[in-house]
Amino acid sequence: MQINPPKLDGVPDTNPLLSMTRRTLLQRGAFGLGSVALGSMMAGPAHATTNNPAMPSPHFAPKAKRVIYLMMGGGPSHVDLFDPKPKMVEYAGKPMPDSLMKTTRLATTQGQKNFKVLPGQFGYNTCGKHGAQISKLLPYTGKIADDLCIVRSAYTEAVNHAPAVTFNLTGSQIPGRPTMGSWATYGLGTMNKDLPSYVVMTSRDRENSCGQLLYDHYWGSGFLPSEYQGVRFRGQGDPVLYIKDPDGVDRQQRGKAIDDINALNHFKHEQVGDPEIKARIAQYELAYRMQMSVPELADLSGESEDTLSLYGEDVHRPGSFARNCLLARRLAERGVQFIQCMHAGWDQHGNLQTQFPIQCKDTDQPSAGLVLDLKRRGLLDDTLVIWGGEFGRTPFAQGSSNTGRDHHGNAFSFWMAGGGIKPGQVFGNSDDFAFNLVDKENEGMHVHDFHAIIQHLMGVDHERLTYRYQGRDFRLTDVHGEVEKFKDILL
Repeated sequence: MQINPPKLDGVPDTNPLLSMTRRTLLQRGAFGLGSVALGSMMAGPAHATTNNPAMPSPHFAPKAKRVIYLMMGGGPSHVDLFDPKPKMVEYAGKPMPDSLMKTTRLATTQGQKNFKVLPGQFGYNTCGKHGAQISKLLPYTGKIADDLCIVRSAYTEAVNHAPAVTFNLTGSQIPGRPTMGSWATYGLGTMNKDLPSYVVMTSRDRENSCGQLLYDHYWGSGFLPSEYQGVRFRGQGDPVLYIKDPDGVDRQQRGKAIDDINALNHFKHEQVGDPEIKARIAQYELAYRMQMSVPELADLSGESEDTLSLYGEDVHRPGSFARNCLLARRLAERGVQFIQCMHAGWDQHGNLQTQFPIQCKDTDQPSAGLVLDLKRRGLLDDTLVIWGGEFGRTPFAQGSSNTGRDHHGNAFSFWMAGGGIKPGQVFGNSDDFAFNLVDKENEGMHVHDFHAIIQHLMGVDHERLTYRYQGRDFRLTDVHGEVEKFKDILL
């Protein structure tokens, strides 16, 4: 067998057998059952391009061509934002019912003796034609109430931040699984070859009040080929590191260098068959195209003052949540399929009265402005916007004072808009203490249900989009997830 490697200046000829691994030898040889056994242990098919041969097109017509997930890291308090409970006012300062406290898992209040009822602290407005109750701290969100579906019946088993965020994004509390965005790009490919299909932007409160970190696996591809992982755009300097050519290197030279590197990578792929090599080739080529597309994307000089005002004054500050929301709209209109804006700082264990209003102010106008901006550009109908965190907060006070709330996953709230969601409604309900769900069987939206709905709106049957890894077919929703029982919130 003769293999001719690409001829490159300054690169000596090599014998491919010298670098052939044991696995490659077994793959290429006729070893009968040995090769069959090896095939069953391989980590899935080598989908190394943006088009998945197992799913060349959506399973059915999508309602959402793209998703913008405004992920509020830290756990926004549903008690103070979207789920008012008059009965809690009656019980303010009194102990929580023992029947409730005996059945819950606590995060940081395990040693606490008294669990006093703490009603919503900031008041509510009646908003929209359907009379949704939305916190007075979210006046801009209140103005778009008729565009929203507020879900008050979400729940999760996770009780701490990192496992809960990981669960919320990947369907598993243990790191290592692909995120929602990775599954979307793996299954559906890309709508713009010059930009990543999956982009992540992060921000946090300026007071640095929250100690929670934003880990790379929150946008990782897990066991999928690495070309499907999210590309993180930075808030300072160039959005992507090394996007500019080095001094003295022009565009033609950079293109020639990438051609040579990819030729070597193609040759290596012929030798060892590692799908990650093809992923590397694709990423080199994308990075080259991004040198032109990303600077244009980040240039806001063409945005009108009217548009900028939708997002608030903070839109002028690089790295802010407001700036990221505007960039999310620009990414969406350029065909980026999954956009994840993560904002940390919603962890009010002891500063509910002070930091919580700041968080609301930082995120309220930009979130509502994004929905309005998409709507007036005709993009909201096929763009799914989601606002929410990994869990809610306890309806009782943490500590001896009324200054904080602990984590709470039994019942919490979030909202969705556009992209196939029926607007102007509230779905589900929690009990009189916003502690447990009233009808968990028929209305409870588990994390796996949440993922199934998102994939459904994108034209994907969550049970059919799978990837074989370590001898098992994996999917985002594991072996769970329902769509049918939530048909009332879908168009």
